[in-house]
Amino acid sequence: MARLMGQTMQRPLLISSLLTHAARHHSDTEIVSRRVEGDVHRYTYHDAEPRARRLAQALQRLDCPPGERVGTIAWNGYRHLELYYAVAGSGRVCHTINARLPPAQLAWMINHAEDRVLCFDLGFLPLVEKIAPQLETVRHYVLMTDRAHMPVHTQLPRLLCYEALVEAEDGDWQWPEFDENTASGLCYTTGTTEHPRGALYSHRSTVLHSYAAALPGALGCSAQDAILSVLPMSHVNGWGVPHVAPLAGAKLVFPGPQLDGRSLYELCEAEQVTFCAGVPAVMVGIVNHMQQKGLRFGSLRRTVLAGSACPAELIRSLEDELHVGVTQAWGMTELSPLGTVSSLKAPHLALPAERQRRLRQKQGRAVCGIDIEIVGDDGERLPWDGRTAGNLMVRGHWVVERHFKSEAAALQDGWFPTGDVATIDPDGFMELTDRTRDMIKSGGEWISAADLEDIAAEHPAVQEVAAIGCRHPKWGERPLLVVVRRPGASLLCDELLESYEGRIPRWQIPDDVVFVSELPHTPGGKVNKHKLREMLGDYALPTD
Repeated sequence: MARLMGQTMQRPLLISSLLTHAARHHSDTEIVSRRVEGDVHRYTYHDAEPRARRLAQALQRLDCPPGERVGTIAWNGYRHLELYYAVAGSGRVCHTINARLPPAQLAWMINHAEDRVLCFDLGFLPLVEKIAPQLETVRHYVLMTDRAHMPVHTQLPRLLCYEALVEAEDGDWQWPEFDENTASGLCYTTGTTEHPRGALYSHRSTVLHSYAAALPGALGCSAQDAILSVLPMSHVNGWGVPHVAPLAGAKLVFPGPQLDGRSLYELCEAEQVTFCAGVPAVMVGIVNHMQQKGLRFGSLRRTVLAGSACPAELIRSLEDELHVGVTQAWGMTELSPLGTVSSLKAPHLALPAERQRRLRQKQGRAVCGIDIEIVGDDGERLPWDGRTAGNLMVRGHWVVERHFKSEAAALQDGWFPTGDVATIDPDGFMELTDRTRDMIKSGGEWISAADLEDIAAEHPAVQEVAAIGCRHPKWGERPLLVVVRRPGASLLCDELLESYEGRIPRWQIPDDVVFVSELPHTPGGKVNKHKLREMLGDYALPTD
């Protein structure tokens, strides 16, 4: 019997449609940016869309054909937003790059992605000049500023001015239509001991991710919102906010490089922000500033925090003192990134406040479009009882099948292994309990425990060492070294930590060292980090 087919239009899901929708139906809604140049820039979706088209024209003139990668090293701002749409909307691939990574790793990623054009903010000029000799595929360097701020002298060849490129085009160009499975964005994982791995997204996956992220049970955005987008646009598409806001018709507020508590609070108040998306460490800075000054929010009503676990005290301060609703979200680069959100169901609203808060401290329930599962080491599914822990697996419309330039599939029986260990309760709330990847997550960024251990082990006074993450009120986790000295050796904390200087970024250097007589081990002889975390669970890291 022949299958009866629907008779609806077949229109490809393309990223450009999000911006054209906003320009047509929310034309006067503002996009506000604190610029690297020091001022505040504001314009509307009606202004942004033609500039993005002119930028796409400019890329064409730079001999950057569809399919080529365009790298960005930039803060959250309107020019970065224009690149998101100009690059992907014209059939090219937007490769966003995390400037906090070591220069050698940045160069490796740019070469691996084969970026043809590299666009970057003014403050990153020295960094790009440093790595440029190692870049093998970049043909054009574009400084994201105007003519007045272009440097007189630079070591870069072919340095172009972003605003000059846009101004040179006439805008007589329309967004092309093509297969919705065409690649649109490329993001790399960070913090692993091996080379980072690329996640290559499609137009279809990104648009579907945007629809799901905008849902009331997820980010819950609408045309009534003014969104402060603090989650870095260089980090997994800013958690989808640059795509969700135009879809919903929401006002966008970009903070640029000024991420201190005072600057963010003042921007919230000046632009009447209703919703903020950020990492817990950034929100800690805002709350600390407000508590010191006795301030209150005039318009902010809710925040979604992601990137690392949210401290219970931060949730209490936001909700009980400042009357801001807190939702946690979990995801990863391979998930585009949204996977779960800690939104409550109707029956939970009758629970006592502390039980509700405990639920919302979990990583949350899967958003529509994502499925989650926990399995044992034998691959068998485990019960959702809130107690049994297993390997967390995911699948969905925006989960990668394999990593960029990798022939090996990343999936196991159709599921992506996250590398995390978790429980899931009968209501579907997932909670991470451990990591099969030995990583420490500080302020939303991964730090390799193995890298920290390798450096410490080179010290002649170190017999054995383990690096673990300890809770931190601002950064979520910070690294702690646990060290066994060699018999008869003398070694102080500062002496060991000084050995890290110049070898890894300063923010990755452990906060403290604990000296012990021996480390706990598993029957197989490995350091038992689970036991170690239990032993040092109440250890107070220095917070100065």
